[in-house]
Amino acid sequence: MDNATTDPKGLIRESYRIEGITPEECRSVFLDWALSLPEDWTAARAIPALLALYEQTNPGHPMNTVLRAGLADLPVPKRRGGRAGKFGDA
Repeated sequence: MDNATTDPKGLIRESYRIEGITPEECRSVFLDWALSLPEDWTAARAIPALLALYEQTNPGHPMNTVLRAGLADLPVPKRRGGRAGKFGDA
């Protein structure tokens, strides 16, 4: 796995180079990064590689926290369609 695949625009790499970057700015960079991934890649597939590349040499950087949060399992919405979805029928 190469950095060109996991970070095609170099957004994550550059975020680690910005002195004093805030967590909010890191979240914004993360969103731009996620939208720039190749179609056959997912953030869950790329994030571990990015953490392996940057986390050890950048302890305490807010992007580490943002990337770790990107790995967290998101709850799956449990929407029911039809009448049960509108009225809560069981």
